[in-house]
Amino acid sequence: MQWQWENATAGAIAGFTTVAALHPLDVVRTRFQVNDGRLTRFPLYTNTANALYTIARTEGLRGLYSGFFPAVLGSSLSWGLYFFFYSRAKHRYQKDTGEQLGPGLHLASAAEAGTLTDASRTIFRDEGWRALYKGLGPGLLLVSHGAIQFTAYEEARKFVIKSRNKQCNDGNIHGDEVLTSADYVAMGAFSKIFAALSTYPYQVIRARVQQRPNSEGVPKYRDSYHALTETLRFEGIRGLYKGIVPNLLRNVPASSITFLVYENVLKFFK
Repeated sequence: MQWQWENATAGAIAGFTTVAALHPLDVVRTRFQVNDGRLTRFPLYTNTANALYTIARTEGLRGLYSGFFPAVLGSSLSWGLYFFFYSRAKHRYQKDTGEQLGPGLHLASAAEAGTLTDASRTIFRDEGWRALYKGLGPGLLLVSHGAIQFTAYEEARKFVIKSRNKQCNDGNIHGDEVLTSADYVAMGAFSKIFAALSTYPYQVIRARVQQRPNSEGVPKYRDSYHALTETLRFEGIRGLYKGIVPNLLRNVPASSITFLVYENVLKFFK
């Protein structure tokens, strides 16, 4: 059981480090996502660099780190829970099969971890049942994002270990011992790009559904389907990928940092 809490602790430290380093890009991503070009109350930015500069100039450091404390708390809790549930699921499947896990069981482990983490976070929310379930549909679909990312990471990990062992031909080096920090960075980046390109439209729809109602209390979108059809009607496919550049600029290095810190903290515990 101790190794499961080591996974949770390493995940929580990784989540904290990632948000602390890259939160301004998360702020920019969110502002791009909710701006559909038909609202005047949101400032318009030409690109990610312009957005960062404008926010820093007009709102200062407080603007760039808007919502930092709930974000860093949520990230630390989420990654701690995710790695805890993920390691438990992998251990259970490995115990049942007695063999090295393939992509199917890695996918199942990550999906299970994502579902349990989502459920745990939901329990802690206190905004009432309407706010609780708003955007839940695309939120649950986003569980597939983590499942895809972790499966890609595990498969890349197996590939690198296998290739490195063939090159080394050293019987005394095996498993994680052949992996370096550069490997964790590269595998983290690869897995995030693969997952992001697959699931990004869900994030846009969820962000738009969760926008606050206007001054009359009328929500802009009735539900996820309405948000999807309106986005396609006015903006086309490009609208579903609005803000993907700041998303990748933030989340690709974030993924690299997360796995780099997680793997090295875990090695330290071991």
